[in-house]
Amino acid sequence: MEIERMEIKSIISTEEELRKILGKPSERALKKVISSLDHHCVDFLSKSPFLVLSTANKLGECDASPRGDAPGFVYVLNNNKIIIPERPGNRRIDSILNIISNPRVGLIFFIPGLGETLRINGRAYITNDEEILKEMQANGRNPLLGIVVEIEECYIHCAKAFIRSKIWDPESWLNKKELPSAAKMLLEHAKVNASEEDVARSLEESYTKRLY
Repeated sequence: MEIERMEIKSIISTEEELRKILGKPSERALKKVISSLDHHCVDFLSKSPFLVLSTANKLGECDASPRGDAPGFVYVLNNNKIIIPERPGNRRIDSILNIISNPRVGLIFFIPGLGETLRINGRAYITNDEEILKEMQANGRNPLLGIVVEIEECYIHCAKAFIRSKIWDPESWLNKKELPSAAKMLLEHAKVNASEEDVARSLEESYTKRLY
């Protein structure tokens, strides 16, 4: 059956309905959440080069944005606060605008080759404190801003999604030729007056000259 012709006939809207299908969490799953960083979390952060930052504005409109740099790029201020450096981007600043509107954030940290991840939830705010920013200097440049996260929850997440997806297995990786170029897709979405070559050149310039 074609997807556009399918009708969704059953919608679950209560926790009771969910529990009948999915069951209840184990004691370990319930108790794994801690309210501040311990030495394991700090060690994980020191080895993580990549995270996804989830935010929403006051209307509930959501965004998930990747952040990455050398392992340990997120600065641990103390056991209750971490700071994510804001490097040059496309200036949409969706995540930052959301944080100003609604401070609630969710983070998930990855380590290449490792299936388990570290999740952190809390409240965030934005700083331009130069003394703080210089602690996250890279390539001789301070970040433009810092995203300060006051930690409320942190916990290790299991590896099942990574095992199922085989995301770290090179044999499962896509041949790039099987997908249109980012420049082509971006041009068709944005519908700006430019050629695919112009967009590709602009992207490459931003990747090589405007990382920091």
